[in-house]
Amino acid sequence: MEAALAAAEVRVEPLDFEVWVTEKADALLRFAYVLTGDANLAEDAVQDALTTACARWGRVSRADDPEAYVKRMVVNAHISWWRRFRRREAPVDDPVRTARAVPDGTADRAEAEAIWALCATLPDKQRAAVVLRFYEELSYAEIAQLLHCAEATARSHVHRALAALKTTLTHQEDTGGADNA
Repeated sequence: MEAALAAAEVRVEPLDFEVWVTEKADALLRFAYVLTGDANLAEDAVQDALTTACARWGRVSRADDPEAYVKRMVVNAHISWWRRFRRREAPVDDPVRTARAVPDGTADRAEAEAIWALCATLPDKQRAAVVLRFYEELSYAEIAQLLHCAEATARSHVHRALAALKTTLTHQEDTGGADNA
């Protein structure tokens, strides 16, 4: 963590926080949505991260990559949320999302939603590791740093997630696409 703080003080010219947020807010929300699987949780995670970033903007703006720094804050905000509320809340399927027809009937959209539905079944750390590995294209070392675990653990999270997804897909193919899991 101290190395990250030292790297945060490298940039000389500070960025304007409001301008930076205007440019990066949509990308941060997309990242948070893929990470959390829920629009409301994504907004909360981004809001928490930006609140913290604003308070520490002098340090954050001098980082080599302020966007990566704030994305880590988003990941940390989400991890903090599910540590606090995981045992208190029992998530259920969103009736609006499941009832909605596929827009435009495109195969790409249907496939993307099917992939997301599969990813949403993964445990939080496995889902986060898969998102960081394949959506953000981070290395295992970077994933380990973001999830505060060893690199081998990050690899294990990705490996177990992919194995679970493969098992689910195999089961669905064996049952003719019916979701009996």
